[in-house]
Amino acid sequence: MRIILGVGGGIAAYKSASLLRLFTEAGHNVSVIPTEASTRFVGVATWEALSGNTVSSSVFDEVEKVNHVRLGHEADLIVVAPATADLLSRAAAGQAGDLLTNTLLMARGPVLFAPAMHTEMWSHPATRANVATLRSRGALVMEPAVGRLTGKDTGAGRLPDPEDIFAAAMAALEMRPQEPAVPAGALAGRTVTVTAGGTREPLDPVRFLGNRSSGKQGVAVARAALEAGARVRLIAAHMDVPAPDGVELSRVETALELREAVHAVAPESDVLIMAAAVADFRPDSQSNTKIKKRDDGGDPVITLVRNPDILAEAVQQRNAAAASGEGALPSVIVGFAAETGDGSGEVLDYGRQKLARKGCELLVLNRVGVSLVFGQDVTEVTLLSPADSDAAPAPTYTGTKTEVAAHIITRVAQELTGALSVH
Repeated sequence: MRIILGVGGGIAAYKSASLLRLFTEAGHNVSVIPTEASTRFVGVATWEALSGNTVSSSVFDEVEKVNHVRLGHEADLIVVAPATADLLSRAAAGQAGDLLTNTLLMARGPVLFAPAMHTEMWSHPATRANVATLRSRGALVMEPAVGRLTGKDTGAGRLPDPEDIFAAAMAALEMRPQEPAVPAGALAGRTVTVTAGGTREPLDPVRFLGNRSSGKQGVAVARAALEAGARVRLIAAHMDVPAPDGVELSRVETALELREAVHAVAPESDVLIMAAAVADFRPDSQSNTKIKKRDDGGDPVITLVRNPDILAEAVQQRNAAAASGEGALPSVIVGFAAETGDGSGEVLDYGRQKLARKGCELLVLNRVGVSLVFGQDVTEVTLLSPADSDAAPAPTYTGTKTEVAAHIITRVAQELTGALSVH
């Protein structure tokens, strides 16, 4: 799950590091949003090291990602610990002076506050009114623990133990509204072709050039299309997971075999979803025998040639058929892009460039890397389309690959009917 951990500016902020560890060890993806005051107790470097995510308290960082909107929308749960008297007051008043309060206003999932302050502040009528206001709006506000406070004071106002906050957070996740599944029958009567897995390009009878794709996302997309009522053809390269029951399955190994299979069925499909990780290059020749180490210590030279661009070809053939009056299927073509940023551009930049080159209706953009996307059960994708604009930016979804697949298929159904959702 995607959890936002908001950290208020109190001395108890150091305890939230233990809470963050509990979340990450349970497998959750946690983004920490500290208030500026809290960074005087625990520095940004600590939060980044423990969470593995970039940390900011300003709405002006990474503006292109529209973080002040995106983070709250994507979060399955927001936990604020410690929630100081000041932070509770600002949240109750609906203020939006920093990234955390903006995110609280944009929250779609449950919000849990774990208060920490001196006893007099907790019992003050203003604080009690703020807590009542937050609870009346559906927020969960824990009772503070009783014990030693800053200095010699003792009483109610101590931050609850991290284990207790973690338990309350997990209970809140269990009670959260579930994401709606793909509407039943949304693709009834439609034929959807999905490619999945990673192609393998043989070097010799033993070795091949391949990639890390497990096929999990493509299989999840195929299953979601089945649940939406579609007839589903699954063209599978190498996969670590079985194909779902109910699909019409065909197996391929190389990019050229995948190309042939796609060209054979695409004109008969309403939707083509290219989720397979297709090798960009292949050896220009394949040895009939195992390539052996040379006695003279020399290294073999392997020349690579470019594989055809199957996605771009499918779009070109569809468009050519439409221009000649021979039909216009597939109506919706979806590409996938696994990208890494570099010194010349960011992941989103490369994704938009690829969308423009390919000419497809949708492009599912992944940021890939070590322990990211390939083989994982949790992913984050951005759905790019030519209709994206500053007013309607491309939506980003985080969750299991099954949950993300439901978003993809829902969007595909909307593209087919022309009823695009408002991002």
